Amino acid sequence: MRGIRAAGTVATAFALLLLTGCGGDGDRSGGPDTLDPEADLTQQSLTVSIWDGYSPEDLPERVEKDLGVRMKIAHHATNEEIMARLTAGGAGSDSGIDVAFVSGQYAQALNEAGLLKPIHADLIPNLKNLYPEARKLAYDKGNTFSVPYTWGTTGLCYRTDLVKQPPTSWNDLLKPPAGLTKKITMMTTERWLALPALKVNGDSVNTTSDQDLAAARTLLLDAKKNLLAYDDTTFGDRLTKGETALAEAWDGWCPTSEPKIEFTVPKEGSDLWVDTMVVLKSSKNKEAAHALVNYILDPDVHRWAAENILYKVPNKAAMDQLDPKLLKANAPLRMTPAELLKGESIVDVGEAATKYTRLSTEVAAGS
Repeated sequence: MRGIRAAGTVATAFALLLLTGCGGDGDRSGGPDTLDPEADLTQQSLTVSIWDGYSPEDLPERVEKDLGVRMKIAHHATNEEIMARLTAGGAGSDSGIDVAFVSGQYAQALNEAGLLKPIHADLIPNLKNLYPEARKLAYDKGNTFSVPYTWGTTGLCYRTDLVKQPPTSWNDLLKPPAGLTKKITMMTTERWLALPALKVNGDSVNTTSDQDLAAARTLLLDAKKNLLAYDDTTFGDRLTKGETALAEAWDGWCPTSEPKIEFTVPKEGSDLWVDTMVVLKSSKNKEAAHALVNYILDPDVHRWAAENILYKVPNKAAMDQLDPKLLKANAPLRMTPAELLKGESIVDVGEAATKYTRLSTEVAAGS
């Protein structure tokens, strides 16, 4: 993603969702919970919200040409931004968005608030292209309300010529040797700021325990003195220039195609993050929305994400089409679904997400 993939916390989104009331099984838009497989798609149009640079620039033109559906793109910079739009006005309100791209834990929160249309698999035959593992995601087992678009993990991105011993542990980031002082970056995005410390302590990335988070806070405050910066977006550039030697990084943003840069998942384990496609219950164009999701799952379309933003897609047919040279040059693209599922899925922790907000604030203010 060419913007912060999951900036901030679910806390803001969840607070907004509280205004919508509890979720339910009915279609809150007032329409029937059925879709017409024979619907004339040329009579429908779509507004899709997605991160800038996260889909082909000509996708609307291609969709209109191939599906007969008029499509407009609305960009959002963060999950929080699109969540605010989708939840404004409470349940049953119309955000004007038909399909939204959000990270998995946000899709979970939207569904729990009753704002999503269940996925009608019969209208998305290209679901068959997904890896079996893509149906085992903790926040939405069976893809009942979301369809995965990209997935990956978090680890250590480093310069082999500037790090004497290849890092193997999150402690290499949190308690580095003296030679790496001020040559390290960590993420400031709340769930990912906490991740290294939680994993070192053997705790879940989804913990809501005050004791776990207090222990993580201690580690993070101690690690802060060794950092050059908190950096969620330009850490790859810093490594390439030699400004830093080690960074906490999302796998696809670790520039392993550059000389002397490698990526590794620490021995304590890491996360599994997923960015998804969801259909809003308020959409008046649900058949076209499902047709769009199906279109994106076409391997000739879906592989664009792997080729251009270097994030793995959970689409076996698309990944099988990738140029071997691209795979050779970008080690994270070679991670298998089985390897990814060793990571712990990040899920929505509801109101307890405010604890991560507080942790982040305290670490940022601490010295």
